[in-house]
Amino acid sequence: MRVTQSMLSGNMLRNLNNSYGKMSKLQDQLTSGSKITRPSDDPVIAVKGMGYRRDLAKVEQYTRNMITANSWLDSSDESLNQVGEQMKRVRELVIQAANGTNTPEDRDKIKKEIDQIRQQIQDVGNTNIDGSYIFSGTNTNQPLFTPVAGGGKEINPNLNAADKGVNIEIYDGIQIQVNTPGKDLFENINDMMGKISDLLGDPSKNGEELGDMLGGVSSSSTNDDITTMHNKILEAQADIGARQNRVEMMENRLGIREVNVTKQLRDNESVDYSKAITEMVTNESIHQAALSVGAKIIQQTLVDFIR
Repeated sequence: MRVTQSMLSGNMLRNLNNSYGKMSKLQDQLTSGSKITRPSDDPVIAVKGMGYRRDLAKVEQYTRNMITANSWLDSSDESLNQVGEQMKRVRELVIQAANGTNTPEDRDKIKKEIDQIRQQIQDVGNTNIDGSYIFSGTNTNQPLFTPVAGGGKEINPNLNAADKGVNIEIYDGIQIQVNTPGKDLFENINDMMGKISDLLGDPSKNGEELGDMLGGVSSSSTNDDITTMHNKILEAQADIGARQNRVEMMENRLGIREVNVTKQLRDNESVDYSKAITEMVTNESIHQAALSVGAKIIQQTLVDFIR
């Protein structure tokens, strides 16, 4: 096959263009720190990168969900802890009121404090987080207690799903209940407080009947006494604590997943600088050699050609 001058020129220019392309790609990698700057550079790396970024986006969303879950659980625990502390004070007041030596004025003072504690517990039942009532089941837009004619509050009669749980997804396919339906618990406590108040306001009721409200082994428990209510509060707090521990474990798991996916994304896309620099230097040397050899092979003028 006859090799002409135009063939030499064409081959040299084509090879030089390829060399420029390789150096341009390596320069882009060194500048951006990534193996690819567009999906067409390496579709496999691009598709894997999309998957890793999708996983990181899910991790970010689950992290936000866990912040919400912790907010609900912490608030529920703190609220029930307040109610538990109030139950201790109610016990002290009932023990004091059960003493037969109290005057009507003494009983009236105790009654007033009991009524204030009852209102405080109702306010706790209406605890609101970012516009959501945490003890109203799935009726998060409605308070647990609503005002009634003549003063005071009662359980909201419009709560249709007050015993339902509010679930939040905290991992792939894993949901956790973040609320504590409080309708039954707060209603029972509210009724018990009302009964104690009525006993204190009735002069015909003696200390023994008030003592029965204490509950426990030594009294005739009626399942609506102070001991029973306090135990129910502690049971609810124990349940919240278990869910808090579960969220904490899932947070650790999510943190490990984030670290692993971030490493996979880095290994998939990040350029190996030592390797890229070595290839860049090698390609520059080859390119310069090609330019030098090409200048000698290809004659630049007719005089050089016929000499």
